[in-house]
Amino acid sequence: MMVETVMSRSVRLICASGLALGMHTAMAQSTDASIQRVEITGSSIKRISAEGALPVQTLTKAQIEQSGASSVADLIATLPSMQGFTTSSMSVNGGGGGLQTASIHAIGEGYTLVLLNGRRLAPSTSGSTVNLASIPLAAVERVEILTDGANTLYGSDAIAGVVNFILKKNQQDAVVEASYNQPRSSGGATSTASISKGWGDLEKDGFNVLLSVAHDESRASWAKDSDFSQSGVIPFYANGKAYSLYQLSSNSIPGTATVKYTKADGSASSVAFSPNLLATGSCNGANLFKVGNRCLFDYAATVQNTPALKRDSGFGSFNYKINDSTNFFAEAMISSFSNLAQYAPPAQPLGLSKSSPLYAKYIAPYLAQLGVPSTATVDSVTMNLRLADAGGRADEYKTIAKHLAFGVDGSFKNIDYRAAYTHSENKQTDTAAGGYMSLNAFDALVAAGKFDPFAPAGTSQAVLASAVLHNTFSVTRSKIDMLQASASAEAFKLPAGPAMLALGADFTKQTYTEEPDAYSQGENKQQPDFTDAIVGGGAGALPVDASRKNWGAYGELLLPALKNMDLTVSGRYDDFSAVTNNKNFDSDGYLIAPGKQGESASKATYKLALRWNPIDQVLIRGSYGTGFKAPSMTSIVKPLVNGGSSQFHACPITNTSDARYKLCNPGSSEYGLLSGGNAATGAGALRPEQSKQATLGLRVEPISSVSLGFDWWDVKLRDQIQTLSEDLVFNNPAVYDSLLRVYYDPIQKQNVLVAALTPFNLATSHYRGIDWDHSYKTNTALGKFNLQWTGTYMLKAEQETPGTGLEKNIGRFNSYSEVTFRVISKLTASLNTGRFINSLTANYHSGYTDQVYNSDDSVVREVLADGTLGGYVPITRQVSSYTTFDWQTKAQLSKNFTLTGGIKNLADIAPPFTIRNAGGGNQSGYDGRYTDPLGRQFYLNASYKF
Repeated sequence: MMVETVMSRSVRLICASGLALGMHTAMAQSTDASIQRVEITGSSIKRISAEGALPVQTLTKAQIEQSGASSVADLIATLPSMQGFTTSSMSVNGGGGGLQTASIHAIGEGYTLVLLNGRRLAPSTSGSTVNLASIPLAAVERVEILTDGANTLYGSDAIAGVVNFILKKNQQDAVVEASYNQPRSSGGATSTASISKGWGDLEKDGFNVLLSVAHDESRASWAKDSDFSQSGVIPFYANGKAYSLYQLSSNSIPGTATVKYTKADGSASSVAFSPNLLATGSCNGANLFKVGNRCLFDYAATVQNTPALKRDSGFGSFNYKINDSTNFFAEAMISSFSNLAQYAPPAQPLGLSKSSPLYAKYIAPYLAQLGVPSTATVDSVTMNLRLADAGGRADEYKTIAKHLAFGVDGSFKNIDYRAAYTHSENKQTDTAAGGYMSLNAFDALVAAGKFDPFAPAGTSQAVLASAVLHNTFSVTRSKIDMLQASASAEAFKLPAGPAMLALGADFTKQTYTEEPDAYSQGENKQQPDFTDAIVGGGAGALPVDASRKNWGAYGELLLPALKNMDLTVSGRYDDFSAVTNNKNFDSDGYLIAPGKQGESASKATYKLALRWNPIDQVLIRGSYGTGFKAPSMTSIVKPLVNGGSSQFHACPITNTSDARYKLCNPGSSEYGLLSGGNAATGAGALRPEQSKQATLGLRVEPISSVSLGFDWWDVKLRDQIQTLSEDLVFNNPAVYDSLLRVYYDPIQKQNVLVAALTPFNLATSHYRGIDWDHSYKTNTALGKFNLQWTGTYMLKAEQETPGTGLEKNIGRFNSYSEVTFRVISKLTASLNTGRFINSLTANYHSGYTDQVYNSDDSVVREVLADGTLGGYVPITRQVSSYTTFDWQTKAQLSKNFTLTGGIKNLADIAPPFTIRNAGGGNQSGYDGRYTDPLGRQFYLNASYKF
């Protein structure tokens, strides 16, 4: 067994590097090359890194460069263990909101803790989800990924694992780096530039100062420029039959109309049509398809595949040796990240008065032709508009992140200690960058006859420009302040070696606010005189101002049971206060006095870990632990507000005597959604989620050139906080009748039918899988050859909720519009000739069952034998697997100058076809969450140090 001889003073936080499961890791070296102990992610006890008992994946600086990634989010997305994260494409009308996140093993981004140098970052939400877009890749030295629950050390939200970004440290050189990535099409190009400079060697000079600045940006790419995404109407074959995806919108231009009426016998009915089509006999305009009496709009042809991104960032660190045993450290980071996401022009249902000249001109003349009896009473008329002349709707999501940490670490009488303070904050704004309009200004244009909603597009750009909004819709702020202290030392001696004990505590205050502007709120109890709203956007938002405190204490004991076996026992106690709500609204929307909401929560958790080397060439390791996750603040305090539109559903109200029946739309249609928190106390309050995690790992190294590693893992969650899926509510109206409500829409200025979705402790989940990492290396006549194969095989991903029962999610598009892949793997072969390193990487995602449709979903049509389109049909099909190849050549042209060139997606493989119309992003024909729409990409990176 290896014995520590020197304590490192300069490196206090390094992690596994080399092989992906943390077995062969870089050791900190002193001037006399003695072996030293270092701290590894997942443990607070310093130890020789080869003794790791936990499955730690590592990306070294060389591996980061080899990935060809241009951002932290792109880098994380290349890891086979990552599933279920938010991508930039999801901000294109897919709920992404400018975020890019990490999610280990598909368990969820809210269960994956992201750290910066081992310390927390301010989340982008009221929980713990961090926006990876705020972290500059140019400042990252390496990344540690612990794929096992680490809540006993880091806190209650590290159930799935930890992603720890380690930034550059003790650099003396100046390093200039630049890169350019060009896809085969004009859109999607990315450029980066950075410079970093350090002064002083911590060991020799007693100090080090490091400064780094970076700029990077990516152009938007557009659906219309790629064959696989250029339309929502796509012919395809499945199960030996011909079909066509027919993903269109009834919000069109020229506008369509929906007339709801009551017959003389009291029965309700409705009819939908395009007045311009009935008047001219054809669809007049771009991106239109005739379906019955309507011209439907091909919105998929007008969206982005990937948004435009821009990031400016700066990082600085200062390390100072106070004396031989004490160091002072400070680090600061600031970044400004913007995500400019544009999708289709405003799609907005608007109420039309029967007294309007538009009614007399475009509605009344066609009612008899459409079969509306003259004795019927028209109850309402809705114009379904696509305001193309206002331009595509665009949101600029901008995040300004600030992070500061400082503290001391060192040793005193053989006790290693650390104390630190962290302040981290985010400010995110959502600003209208095109397309959205003022409802009052738009209504005035219609009333004055300046804009005709039932006329073709192309002649009203100048008219509508005066109504287009440029205001900031919302400002969201998130902040954490955290104090941490820990110490570790030898506790006592055992026959096999010294037992090591670590103790620590932390205290955190977290605040979160949402400040929607007047337009986003619309007419409500707080601004009853405000009558305007956003055309093409939401309304009904309310402000949030919440805070919470929590503290935790933990202990970890490393016991050398045998010379070749270690047992680690750790435990933690967390205490969360109830949430303080400074913007407290009652159920009617009135602001009331601030107060505490929800319940306080506290719990003790534990973890056991074992590492055993029966022989030098074999390592067996395992762990078992419990976890606990407090509800996010907004899941408690967020008022019930407009939550956007649903997918397409048949009306859930079928009783014609029900007053809500008159609010039904014809056929399969979108309905409104309300979302909010659960502020109940007592028995009805949200409870913390609880978990059990287990791992069992094996690494075998039969010869020095071969390493084989497997880690089996298992995570169970109960009392999981979720909202009921909209599918469940709409498909089981008898069970969830109380959630189907009448809501006054301030934009349509009329009552509409909505589903209210609020969170409950209603789910249990179970995830299980195997991660593998195998490598082979040898010397050849041409140079050093290395082969590495990593991957994840999912054995189980299932969730049980009331109503749906047990839903198994592997290899299928589930009711929450997500996919869990059975297999994700990555195989890289590289040859190092000295001056050149050449590598070829194969990336693989297994196939899955596509979104399933019924005939009343109105998405897929049958193609008849004569080539014409038949009716809408039910369909179940498979999405094919996805394999791409990447090539890279890295040239060390001189001691100080490195040039790297590569091709991503060497064979220009298009994303596999899918018929999904739900999930993240507004694109059609493929799923941007799981595939790259940019196709073949050429990139060039240059690095020069002096």
